[in-house]
Amino acid sequence: MHKLAAVQMSSAAEVTANLREAGKLMAKAAAQGAELIVLPENFALMARSDAERVQAGELDGSGTIQDFLAEKALNLRVWIVGGTVPVLAGGGKVYARSPVYDPRGQRVAFYDKIHLFDVQVNANGESYNESARTAPGSRAVVVDTPFGRLGLSVCYDLRFPELYRELAAQGAALFVVPAAFTRTTGQAHWNLLNRARAVENLAFLISAAQTGRHANGRETWGHSMIVDPWGELIAERAKEPGVVLAVIDTEQQARLRARFPALRHRRL
Repeated sequence: MHKLAAVQMSSAAEVTANLREAGKLMAKAAAQGAELIVLPENFALMARSDAERVQAGELDGSGTIQDFLAEKALNLRVWIVGGTVPVLAGGGKVYARSPVYDPRGQRVAFYDKIHLFDVQVNANGESYNESARTAPGSRAVVVDTPFGRLGLSVCYDLRFPELYRELAAQGAALFVVPAAFTRTTGQAHWNLLNRARAVENLAFLISAAQTGRHANGRETWGHSMIVDPWGELIAERAKEPGVVLAVIDTEQQARLRARFPALRHRRL
C-alpha cells in the first residue's frame, strides 16, 4: 500500500508566487502521508506569452524551479514529479520537461513532452500552437520507484495510446499525467481519456491538473484525479486548487493483471 498525491493549481504568470503555492500544497500532501507528489503542467509559470515562457527557460539541471523541486523532495522526504519545467532547447525554444526527484533531492529521470498541442479547439477561434516555441521530446521514459515502475507523460500525450502501450511494455504499473487541459477539451474528454489509458494498460494513473482562468486568458479544466487499473475513479478534485490523495494497492494490481491478462493477449 502506498499513498500518492496529485496537486491541483491555478498558476499565475509569476514564478515566485507559484512556487510558494506549490510548496504549501506539497507540504500539505506530505503531512497527510503522501510518498509521491505529482505537480501540474506549467506549475511554476502559466506564461502570458510563448516568448515569456522561453525567457523563463532554465539550463538543464539547474535554475530557480529545478532547485526548488530538489529542495522540496529532500526536505519533505518524498518523490516528486515536477509537472513541467521550461528547459532551454536552443533555437529560441524550450522543452516541456517533466523531472522526477527522489527523497534525497536527486533528479533520477526526466521526460520531454513528445506530443505538442497544435490544435484549433473550436470554431470560435480558440487555438494553440505549442510547437512554435516548444521542442518535442523523442523517447518514452519509465522510472523505478518504491511504488512500481512509473511511466511519464504530459497533458496532450493522453490522446496517444501508443505512448502508454510503450510505457507498459517497459514495465510501467503507474502513469503520471501533469496537465493543463483546456476547459473545452477537458469537459469533453478528460475523464474518458484518463480512465481509458488506465483500463487499457491495467495501470494506476495520477493526473495533476491546472484549473481556472489564467493571466494569458486560457481557462483550464481542473478535475485532478487518481484512477485504478479497473478504470475506477478513486479520488478527484473538481475546480478548486488543492490536493488529491489516494492509497494504491500494488499487490491487488498484480493479482488483477494475473487473472485478467489482457496485456499478454495482444496480437498486433
